[in-house]
Amino acid sequence: MKLGDFLNSINYTKEDIFEEDADHASKNYPAFVVNRCLSYFPDTLFHANEMNMHHSLSERVQYDYLRLSIRPRKRFSKWLKNEKPEDIEVVKKYYNYSNRKAEDALRVLSSDDIENMKQDMNTGGSKPNSST
Repeated sequence: MKLGDFLNSINYTKEDIFEEDADHASKNYPAFVVNRCLSYFPDTLFHANEMNMHHSLSERVQYDYLRLSIRPRKRFSKWLKNEKPEDIEVVKKYYNYSNRKAEDALRVLSSDDIENMKQDMNTGGSKPNSST
């Protein structure tokens, strides 16, 4: 079972996934991730928070609470990700820095500094043609 199966069951279909194969479903139920997905919507935020506060409950009980208490509605949202600046890879390669150090360095480097780094790292030659 996938995350989408659990979310679809909780949000829309209201079908009991645990009824089909309780052992498999309970092992694969990602309570934290489900709660995080539900926290994006105003009408499910408090339900997700309630389950986060009662994380010690079994997966089945958490799933049933969400499935039976949330009104059916199609809910879709994109997962928020940290966006990496384009120039972070240049700084990481140029200085041999980790992500964290490169982010710190980007705060003090100017766009001219980044361009100079790109030119210094440009070794010339032709780029491989991916169409062949």
